[in-house]
Amino acid sequence: MHNYIPNPSLKAERAVDVLRLIRSENIGPMTFYQLVKYCGSVSRAIEIAPEMSARGGRKKPIRIASMAEAEHELSALSRYGASVVLYGSEDYPRLLQMVPDAPPLLTVLGHSHLLSSPRMLGVVGARNASANGCLFTKKLVSDVGATKTVIISGLARGIDTAAHQASLASGTIAVIAGSIDHIYPPENEKLYHAIREQGAIIAEAPFGTKPLARHFPARNRIIAGMAQGTLVVEASLKSGSLITARYALDYNREVFAVPGSPMDPRCHGTNQLLREGAHMVESAADITSHLSAETIPLAEHPSLPLFGVSSVGETPDDTTLARAQAAILQALSYSPTHIDSVLVSADVPAHIGLAVLLELELAGRVKRLPGGFITLHAGEENV
Repeated sequence: MHNYIPNPSLKAERAVDVLRLIRSENIGPMTFYQLVKYCGSVSRAIEIAPEMSARGGRKKPIRIASMAEAEHELSALSRYGASVVLYGSEDYPRLLQMVPDAPPLLTVLGHSHLLSSPRMLGVVGARNASANGCLFTKKLVSDVGATKTVIISGLARGIDTAAHQASLASGTIAVIAGSIDHIYPPENEKLYHAIREQGAIIAEAPFGTKPLARHFPARNRIIAGMAQGTLVVEASLKSGSLITARYALDYNREVFAVPGSPMDPRCHGTNQLLREGAHMVESAADITSHLSAETIPLAEHPSLPLFGVSSVGETPDDTTLARAQAAILQALSYSPTHIDSVLVSADVPAHIGLAVLLELELAGRVKRLPGGFITLHAGEENV
């Protein structure tokens, strides 16, 4: 199951610095980790990221979130009753730390110790779920929860709501798409407060962020990344629930699906998952037999950072970087290409290639994708 190289632990870093870096321009989770590996610390990355973005071709260096902005967000979270959990800390979800684009920092409301539970199951499904689908979900979740398994879902209408309601007593975690202080959908306000009191609510987005369409796939990856397996109950072929299942498969986790009538479009997605090899679920035993109580160790610094580069002290001279940059841009396209193939095609040594790719990422000219792939950024809007 655990076939990812762990990202560097942030246990020794200050929360305010982590927040500053991840809230900065052109720095998503994967770029964050590669930058910290390359620079050796979050504070050093904050110092030189603007310079690196300029070398990558950005006319105006990227803006780093200020200390005041980070402190203001931390203060707002504290007043709201929420806290932050850093990657690699005791309360950070163990399995999520194995995901290459795991959030460096999560905001948490409620009982944060639930995040490090050894057994977790993601439950997702149709927002317009049938009455039978909701009843069956509640029965399954209640039985699975009785085996000391924490249930993770997205606080959406339908199946998500049923899953949370049935697991309030045994342990439930809601992963929300906006920030921790935005209740969505509004009709789940009562459930939100119940989870706040009895379970945990987590979010990745900055405090005060309203949920947007692009936030939901990011939310889905967290559900899939935290859990040993994901259960899908009623899902159409183009539903967000199937996105969550795809993430689970990408992360080498179990996928479970409840079969449904071929006459019901809400079951076409789950039936498709079954045809592709998902575990068919008719009772809780079909799920619990595949979940272990394995304790995952906390993340530690990898012994060899990516491409063997450990610090900016090894950065090549500007002329070498400029030549390498031209060769790498020539090798890239708007279709995802594996980094190894790009470096071979460009005939660029790995340690130089890492520096160049980081500069191009920070400049907004390329985008890093899971699985070691990279692509040109469409339009290079941020240059």
